[in-house]
Amino acid sequence: MPTHEADRMGVAPAAKQVAEHASALARLEMELAGLELKGKVASLGLGAGLLVGAAFFGLFAVGFGLATIAAALALVLDTWLALLIVFGSLLLLVAILALVGLSRVRKGSPPVPELAIQEAKLTSTALRSNGHS
Repeated sequence: MPTHEADRMGVAPAAKQVAEHASALARLEMELAGLELKGKVASLGLGAGLLVGAAFFGLFAVGFGLATIAAALALVLDTWLALLIVFGSLLLLVAILALVGLSRVRKGSPPVPELAIQEAKLTSTALRSNGHS
């Protein structure tokens, strides 16, 4: 049921008014999205900074933990031998992690979706053969 105002204004002015309202609504939504994005970026930046700080102090904690292990070993062994044992253990850990990491990198290189490419080729071949029959 048409309203009396719509009868007086006509269709063209009403359509123009609807377009103006839609444009204003779109501008407001873009502004809201921008403000929301700024808040999220600030939160991400603060979180990243805190994580860097945690990693920094975590590195010191690991160092002090290793020093504690060496000091405890020094109670029953010579100090140089205790430090050498901790050093050797760390080198062994580094070697194991490096070898496992390298094998994973080799397994994932190059980062090409081989199965997806093969499937696309099969699909393409099937479509060509169906199109020519």
